[in-house]
Amino acid sequence: MDILSILGIAFGSAWTSGINLYATVVVLGLLNRFAGVPLPGGLEAFSSWIVIGVAAFLYLIEFVADKIPYVDSGWDVVHTFIRVPAGAVIAYAATTEIDPTLRIVALLIGGGLALSSHGTKATLRAAANLSPEPVSNWTLSVTEDIIAVGGVILAVVSPVLIIIAIAIFLVVFVWIAKKVITKLIQMMRAVKNFFFGTKTATVVNR
Repeated sequence: MDILSILGIAFGSAWTSGINLYATVVVLGLLNRFAGVPLPGGLEAFSSWIVIGVAAFLYLIEFVADKIPYVDSGWDVVHTFIRVPAGAVIAYAATTEIDPTLRIVALLIGGGLALSSHGTKATLRAAANLSPEPVSNWTLSVTEDIIAVGGVILAVVSPVLIIIAIAIFLVVFVWIAKKVITKLIQMMRAVKNFFFGTKTATVVNR
């Protein structure tokens, strides 16, 4: 496999992992199993039925959670600590057969791409939860799944196009980055307050 194809799959999969990690893993595994698509480096492990089965089970849970207002945002908060590292790991695993320096670069870029797509997704979901009707949550959820699945397939079929698509996304992301980062910080503070707020208040009162 040429280096462009490897990087296309590495970065494309890292980016879609920030949107829907489990769909990314399932699609890559099934493409290898049924379409004979070669997966670079350590991504060959995704073709294991155990990996596909576990990812598919978690995808079904996410499919339901993603449709419920506020539950979807809670799910996104938890997955800040899952999707972003996973995106970095996927990019690194895909590049295990190329120069070690490029692997480290791929690791860093993969984590950044997963963070950008995850942050954008989480911000849009938080905004949608302010809407009084649930239709927007369903629409966003289905759209995200389509983008994740389509992005993985595009990364396999045309590495050049997925890199162009990611570049366009990053241009838009830079434009809205302040809002995304602010929302992520607010989400992290909410998690901190949820776990430690009451305890801290108790200590202060004493």
